Amino acid sequence: MKKRILVLAVLALCMAGGVLALRTLRPVPDAGPVVLYGNVDLRQVSSAFKDAERVARVLAREGDRLAPGALVAVLETERLDREITRAKARVAAQAAALARLENGSRPQEKRRARADADAAAVELDNARRTYDRLRALSGTGAAREQDVDDAQAAHDRAAARLRVAQAQLALVEEGPRREDIDEARAALAAQRADLAVLEQRRADSELRAPSSGVVRSRLLEPGDMASAQRPVCTVAITDPKWVRAYLTETQLGRVHEGMPAEIAIDARPGQPLEGWLGFISPTAEFTPRNVETPELRTSLVYEARVFVRDPGDVLRLGMPATVTLREGHVVPVQTGEASQANATAAASSAAQDKAAPTGAAPTGFAQ
Repeated sequence: MKKRILVLAVLALCMAGGVLALRTLRPVPDAGPVVLYGNVDLRQVSSAFKDAERVARVLAREGDRLAPGALVAVLETERLDREITRAKARVAAQAAALARLENGSRPQEKRRARADADAAAVELDNARRTYDRLRALSGTGAAREQDVDDAQAAHDRAAARLRVAQAQLALVEEGPRREDIDEARAALAAQRADLAVLEQRRADSELRAPSSGVVRSRLLEPGDMASAQRPVCTVAITDPKWVRAYLTETQLGRVHEGMPAEIAIDARPGQPLEGWLGFISPTAEFTPRNVETPELRTSLVYEARVFVRDPGDVLRLGMPATVTLREGHVVPVQTGEASQANATAAASSAAQDKAAPTGAAPTGFAQ
């Protein structure tokens, strides 16, 4: 009996020790800031011409900073300029043809048509008198039947010529048909559309920067054949920049979009940059290979983008960075239908924006 009690006492002590060890070894939820590790990322644009043509000039070089609309390269346009000249001539000719139809017959044409109708009427009157005279004489035997028949034929021909002249006069006075004018107007519109296409191609022969950025690579040189599939250069868009990092499931419950962040890089120890958490992926994924922290290598994580203010342009693509997320003022995040409402609220609360931390997100960068 005493042995059984001793065994139970030992078991109770073991259980108590186990519970105490579990409580001691169990990780305590971290109440400090969330620290993430990632790499600097930014968008890139491959600038290419729309048409296939030989490159005449390339103005951009590696490292050049481009403003929006800055000229990057130019295509040869000699053949295109000739096509534009020919198209302009066709437009001018069709416009003149339309104007001729819309103006109708000239006064001289109308006067000539009236004169022709008057002459035909005089001929008919003369043929009628001749026929009447010969028909009256045929009863007395003074005129042959053949002469009477010839006079009647001449009268009929004169009557027909009068009808033709009167019809021609009516056409001249009425002017061109409405259908002919509409056809000429449609043809002019088609010619102008063709000219507009050529002029747009002429404008597209100058490749311009779509936004501000830095030229990373110059891929074509003067004399190369450009096309839509062969970019002239690649441009790194320097605004916005962000750090691509990954959140664990436990960290996911402690962060939210708009949280202020500090971004530290090895090139500037002790001089963190300000930013904000702008995007959290709605889907989980296995940890990418470039994540270096050992505890995350086999976990399911959520991609996050931490946007960075980089006025000194010290961040480079792929640069490792350490992100520290802290609780604080929630930065307005433009997401979906809330973007318009947030823009209106930002415009009506300028005083509150001044009190916001310097890491606040500019409009439109939260996605």
